[in-house]
Amino acid sequence: MTDPSRAVEDAFRTEWGRVLGAVARSTGDLDLAEESAQEAFATALRTWGRDGVPERPGAWLTTTARRHAIDVLRRRRVEADRVAASGRLGERVDPGPRDGSPTADPVVEQVAVGLDDDAWVLDDPDGDLLRLLFTCCHPALPVEARVALTLRSLTGMTTAQVARAFLVPEATMAQRLVRAKRRIRATGITFRVPPAELRAERVDGVLAVLYVLFTEGYDAWAEPADVVEGSAERRALADVAVRLARLAARLLDDEPEARGLLALLLLQHARRDERVDRDGSTRTLAEQDRARWRRDEIAEGVAELEVALAVGRPGPYQVQAAVAALHDEAPDAAATDWPQILGLYDVLLDLTDSPVVALNRAVAVAEVHGADAGLAALDAIAAEPTLAGYHLLPAVRAELLVRAGRPAEAAVELRRALTLVDREGDRRLLERRLAALHPARSP
Repeated sequence: MTDPSRAVEDAFRTEWGRVLGAVARSTGDLDLAEESAQEAFATALRTWGRDGVPERPGAWLTTTARRHAIDVLRRRRVEADRVAASGRLGERVDPGPRDGSPTADPVVEQVAVGLDDDAWVLDDPDGDLLRLLFTCCHPALPVEARVALTLRSLTGMTTAQVARAFLVPEATMAQRLVRAKRRIRATGITFRVPPAELRAERVDGVLAVLYVLFTEGYDAWAEPADVVEGSAERRALADVAVRLARLAARLLDDEPEARGLLALLLLQHARRDERVDRDGSTRTLAEQDRARWRRDEIAEGVAELEVALAVGRPGPYQVQAAVAALHDEAPDAAATDWPQILGLYDVLLDLTDSPVVALNRAVAVAEVHGADAGLAALDAIAAEPTLAGYHLLPAVRAELLVRAGRPAEAAVELRRALTLVDREGDRRLLERRLAALHPARSP
């Protein structure tokens, strides 16, 4: 017999976003949708042990949540009617139809019908999830609010959990979520997938939020978990981002960049177990034991990338995924196909004009043409404002100076990088490299 508590747990993990999305679409009220979804799961905990787990838990939860929403809306309507009636005492009130015909309940109609301006997605069982994802990632919301709202709404993470993951006080995160919901109401943002003429632009925003989520989690895998506060919560964000990227890739199957993002996340996340050394310092790709990379995720990532590239509309995520695939498929660091990686970075730089991409390209230049050529490529971007406080610029320069036989200059660059670094794992890596240089053995 199915354990009711375990069944509710499993349903929460898989159905929370669907239930919330269904009520939000119908009512246009995210707070009410959250309240109704919570009540549905609480009801399941109370009744599934007595009545048995329903054959379709998701449908049962959605129906229960909608009934709760209807009850709340009815109470609000009654209260509003009482307030209105008290202002017109003595006036004649129309008693309604007198022929015995039933009066339509506008509240029930609202929740039953909902919005239909994106009816093309109504047949998809996860259509409400897609609407919810686009709503949480609406460009009218600040980026940090999009990320927080996506986590809160699509995964069911509590405000406290989201706050711990981003290392901010719970009160700060609560205010961030309140402001985001208030903005949705004030600007009239509807729970829908945008029309075709806006969809491509909005897809970029959705994918960017998922990439931010993943990066927050993936960076935590390169930190000493026993030292850095909130590491467990932050690491979990990478798994959440991969799960949401799978959903986005399936629902946006005509957008190759959605598959490209999924491929990129899988190919990078496959290395997570080797991201940090025993001393708590970040491991470089060359230092990682590739036998511990997760080959099933690499295979899935490569398959997703091949499907995306076959469409013939390459984008930044697809190109980055192609770079990651070349690293993952090389049997060891020495076998890495650096000329092809350099060519991909040339393409990526044309697509993005990003200084960070130019920095990564300089590393590839050094691998193909030598340290001096790599240093020249770094000199070309040294004045970029975006890189002014980025510790990896002097860190990469130090690595190339060591290769060029200039350890004293490398030590200067490493000390500069240590003044800029903000991640403990990277700080320990820089200190290790500095200690290995004969001219200067300590920070």
